[in-house]
Amino acid sequence: MEPPSGPASRRHVPWNRLLLAVSLLTFWTPPTTAQLTTETVPPLAAEGSDVLLLAHNVANNPLGYAWYRGERVDNSQLIVSCRVATNLTIKGPAHSGREALYPNGTLLIQNVTQKDTGSYMLLVTKDDLQTERQTGQIHVHPVLPTPVITSNNSKPWEHKDTVVLTCGPETQNTSYMWWISNQSLPKSTRLKLSEDKRTLTVFSVTRKEKGPYVCETRNLVSISRSDPFTLDVLYPVARPSLQVSNTTVPEHEGPVVLTCLTDETGVSIRWLFKGQSLLLADRMTLSSDNSTLTIDPISREDAGDYQCEVSNRGNSSRSGPLRLRVTWRVNAQALSVGAITGIVIGVLLVLTLLAVLGCFIFLHSLDLRLHSSQICLFFFPNPGCLHNRGNWPPASTSGRGPSGSSASQASLPDARPPAPIYQELLHPDTDVYCNISHKADAGP
Repeated sequence: MEPPSGPASRRHVPWNRLLLAVSLLTFWTPPTTAQLTTETVPPLAAEGSDVLLLAHNVANNPLGYAWYRGERVDNSQLIVSCRVATNLTIKGPAHSGREALYPNGTLLIQNVTQKDTGSYMLLVTKDDLQTERQTGQIHVHPVLPTPVITSNNSKPWEHKDTVVLTCGPETQNTSYMWWISNQSLPKSTRLKLSEDKRTLTVFSVTRKEKGPYVCETRNLVSISRSDPFTLDVLYPVARPSLQVSNTTVPEHEGPVVLTCLTDETGVSIRWLFKGQSLLLADRMTLSSDNSTLTIDPISREDAGDYQCEVSNRGNSSRSGPLRLRVTWRVNAQALSVGAITGIVIGVLLVLTLLAVLGCFIFLHSLDLRLHSSQICLFFFPNPGCLHNRGNWPPASTSGRGPSGSSASQASLPDARPPAPIYQELLHPDTDVYCNISHKADAGP
């Protein structure tokens, strides 16, 4: 007997599911582990700042971390290491006391210096005792000090001297920039920068180039500017002039305003009186720039020549003199008692001296008259002698004498008998005679 025949039993799978399975097998790959990396923050560090070496994509449940100075594992260059399970940190030979290790493997370096510039390597030990390593870089740059501008000539003369300005100190990896009067340097044939722009040369300097100048220094981590520097450019000072509100003023009136006129700027002004520096009295005031002198009220002591002088650090110039005249009235009532007493005493003394002098002259003339009378009577007993002194000596009756004339005795009243009298001329150029009487010729 033959077994019964029938269709064979089969399991059918939908095509859509089969295609999905094939697709998944074809395109799915197992996930890959992210690679360990480091990051420096900030990438460019200024000297004295803090720097972080961040660790990224660290394996799960690592056994430990270790940081080395350099690009290879060298125990002599070990900075710090840490066992995660026990949180035990071990400092290595390269530890400076400024480093700290965080539990996530990040390294902190505080107060970095330029010596900290270089490579740093992180070593991570995973739970399967496999290790990963990655290297990071630190770049430390100096913080630029405040620059200072120096000049080869502190007092250049206008249109004559050349000035060289230098921005210092000189530092590596530094760029230099210049400003004048808060603006960038203009294009000029008289301005020249050195190749490194650290030196600025000003040819035939003028007052327009006096500044102020500012130089700026820059590097990758800092910018610094100098203090303003102004050139003291010297130049000849033009002669000023004086202007006054009134040249003739009555005393005790005012005000009188004297003004010093000058076109110069940046100069100092001083006043002179009678060629000397003016000493300010309480009645005098100066303006803030000393260009105006006010006198109120006027006193007679203020009369005289005034001048003003303008100067810079190079030279000075004076104005011509301007004369101020002060008028006043003599007021007798204003004289003090002491002044009046002095005047009276002075007048009395003058009168007394005049009286004494008059008495002396009178007595001296009287004495001369008496003396001449005595001489006349001694030599000429004739009483007429006293009346004829203007014609002395009298004429001789004997005809002798210089005139050669004779006179009669009858012409003279009460004439005595004649006596021979000899007359001798003492001085030929004058009418002076010497009279000598000889008693022998007269008889007994």
